[in-house]
Order: sequence, then structure tokens, then C-alpha cells
Amino acid sequence: MDLQLQGKRALVTGGSRGIGKAIARQLAAEGVDLVIAARGAEALETTARAISRETGVHVTALTADTSSTREVDALVAGAVEVLGGLDILVNAAALPGGISTATQLSEVIDEEALRDIDIKVIGYLRTARAAAPHLIANGWGRIINIGGLAIHRTGRPVATLRNVGVAALTKNLADELGPQGINVVAVHPGATRTERTDAQAAARAAQGNSLGRIVEASEMADLVAFLASPRSGAINGAAIPAGGGTPGVIHY
Repeated sequence: MDLQLQGKRALVTGGSRGIGKAIARQLAAEGVDLVIAARGAEALETTARAISRETGVHVTALTADTSSTREVDALVAGAVEVLGGLDILVNAAALPGGISTATQLSEVIDEEALRDIDIKVIGYLRTARAAAPHLIANGWGRIINIGGLAIHRTGRPVATLRNVGVAALTKNLADELGPQGINVVAVHPGATRTERTDAQAAARAAQGNSLGRIVEASEMADLVAFLASPRSGAINGAAIPAGGGTPGVIHY
């Protein structure tokens, strides 16, 4: 299937590592002109060069901290300048698993909880707010927000809270921007193999989903590439679980 992405222009935050990196690589492979963003300049530049070599698409690296409104506004303005416009925003800039490790109420530290929400939920809001006028000007666009399957689980209250926040933000944006040709979707990965995954973590993940194996970052990237494409027009405001299926649970 031709995803009709050739020549589209995308900004991927959190694009230097993990799922964000895999998404950036797949979009470039589909012919998307690309800016990737993250806080660490060295890893970001290394990733940009690697994707450019693999795909033949020039990838621009722009450093930004999405907890800063000033840096986010500058990032989106810089991406628009480099790309000549913007069609697609992928929000993946968040710490895997989050900062807070609290498993019960007494362990929650306010500063950690607020930092987690600021980076993942408000950070996504900042980038969407800055990008939206450019997508509206096109009359077409896609925003894909990467959440997490902690949205469906208890046991880590801050992790659940931030991913519920991503889903709520996504639906609000979808209802507001959908009539202007912009689809907004949340993708909730479960345990996913990235460059940081060791054999033990992969084995644990295999026991926790319906596939009996860990989901690969490239599979997540395939899903996001479809959602970023004109082919996904019927999907808007959805929160899509992408962890290989949760045994024994029915969502309807």
C-alpha cells in the first residue's frame, strides 16, 4: 500500500532514541522530510546522520526541552523554516516509564509527579499548540501522541495519570481540529524492544501480552506511519493500544 507520505513534512519529538527514533526512521523511509528533536544534542545528531544514510532523506536535528514553552515555540518555528511548512507532528518526547516510581499513595512525591505531567502531557500540549496554526493553514495534518499502556493499569498512579492525560488531550484536540482536516490520535505502547531492552526485559514482556513475544519498535513505527498518512482519515480521537494484546482483558 502506498501511504501517500512522499513529500510530507514531519516533526518528531523524542526522536533520538527508542520508539521516537524508530518512528522517525520509518517516516523517512516513506519519503517524509523530517526534523527530529530531543534534549541531548549528541545522540540527536548521531540519529539524524544514521537515518539520512539509511534512507537518503535529509534529516535535521533540533535540540529542545518540551517542558519549556520558549524552546517548543522556537523548535516548531525552526522546523517550519527548515521544512518549508509542517504536515505531521509526532509527540514522543517523554522519559520511558516516567520519573515517578511510586506504587502507592504514600510514595508519591509532588515534584516528580508534576515533572512527569509537565514533560509528557503539557509538553505534548505545547508542541500541538505551536504546530496547529501551520497544520490549519494546510487544511490537512496529523498529530500522533505516544502514550503508554499504564493508562489501563493500576499500581503506578503517576504513570497512569500522565497517560490518561495524553488520551484526554488527544480527544480534545481531535474534536477541535478534526473539522479543519487535522486528525489527532494517541498510541499506547506496552513493553517495546528498543536499544535499551535486555534479554530479561524481553522475556518478561513476552509473558505479559497475547503475542508471547515482545513488540518491536519497528512495529510501533509501522503503525504510526499509517496513522500519519492520508490513508488513516477515518481514525480521529482514538486511543490505540499497541502492546501485543493484554491477556484476559476485553476493551469495548
